Amino acid sequence: MMTRSPYIVFLILLIFFVISFITNIIGPLIPQIIESFDLSLTLVALIPFAFFIAYGVMSIPAGMLLLKFKEKHLIVLAFIVIFFGAILLALLPSYLTALFSFFIIGCGMAVLQVVINPLLRVTGGEEHFAMYAVFAQLVFGFASFLSPLVYTQLASETFFATEHSFLHTLSTFLSPQELPWIFLYFLFSVISLFMILILIFSKFPKVELKSNEKSGALGTHIKLFKNKQIRLFFLGMICYVGAEQGIANWISQFLNVYHGIDPKILGAATISDFWGLMTLGGIIGLILLKIFDSRWVLITFSGLAMICLILALFGPAEIALICFPLTGLFLSVMYPILFSLTLNSFADHHGSISGILVTGIIGGAILPLIIGWFGDAVGLRSAMCFLIFPLAFIVSIGFWAKPLITNKKLSWFYKES
Repeated sequence: MMTRSPYIVFLILLIFFVISFITNIIGPLIPQIIESFDLSLTLVALIPFAFFIAYGVMSIPAGMLLLKFKEKHLIVLAFIVIFFGAILLALLPSYLTALFSFFIIGCGMAVLQVVINPLLRVTGGEEHFAMYAVFAQLVFGFASFLSPLVYTQLASETFFATEHSFLHTLSTFLSPQELPWIFLYFLFSVISLFMILILIFSKFPKVELKSNEKSGALGTHIKLFKNKQIRLFFLGMICYVGAEQGIANWISQFLNVYHGIDPKILGAATISDFWGLMTLGGIIGLILLKIFDSRWVLITFSGLAMICLILALFGPAEIALICFPLTGLFLSVMYPILFSLTLNSFADHHGSISGILVTGIIGGAILPLIIGWFGDAVGLRSAMCFLIFPLAFIVSIGFWAKPLITNKKLSWFYKES
């Protein structure tokens, strides 16, 4: 029976790219969505809320579905869901449609996130899983970097504003003149159809989950969630994703409001730099984790992220354009370290614990909404200062986490006492 499959590994990496490419266009679009539908900060914040709350709704059910249905069927179903979400917004653009569409797309993304990691372990080989997992994160980061740049190009003179260009003609035909960004969701629907066709004609291996990778019943999740330490790690994941999305989603609007920077060009480019430096930070983090204890890397990087955020919020435009992307560099290590610290703190039930942690992605719904709500009341700058609190909590994790297994370090840098 086939298990190893370089083709399926490539396909999984492509799925990681698509997930990131579609997800991380939200931040650059925020100013355009505000303008298009005449929204307050609170109302526009409900759009990323609708997207990320879907992770809270679907992550644990997706893990349980994975025990009953084949991976290929679930991945195809996820892309069908994403297609309908994208085409709905493209054909019927409105604020309410956007809320519903983003929720539907988020549900599809949650299923993909749950399914593809165990599939990557089997098709790439257990002995290569760590390497492929890191490479997948690099692909994810590259797509995050590329997505705002594609939006910038589509919004530039070269494309939409050039009367006789192919994309100008196509976008004018497909999307309302006052809503040119809707063209992106036609693009996403085409990408989803393309992925569905590829998947249908692809042969998938049978995945045998290890006992500690299987997602337990709902009762198991509830029992685990009663553990105080799991709740704290879950809160840490909410804080991380909330801080990441809270910064990325509001960078462009902040630069526009306080420094008069065009959100379609330099604002989107700054978000691209944020994701690009996050990818670079992931590589740096891999090196540092071979030298230092992961808890101290987490403490140091979280502290530096707080400093860069403060400088970005209160410094001049030149400092903001540097320090906002630098927060991405320092946020980069948080997700893998939080995941490893959590799983390494417990001897079993890793599948169910992973499902709980992935549910923590709802932080990307909660914190941007809080910022939008505060932003309407006290201004966006003061509201974004709220992000200092989740970053401070992540710093605290480095002090109280007591993993059963610590990260393995290179012997010539570190000797066990």
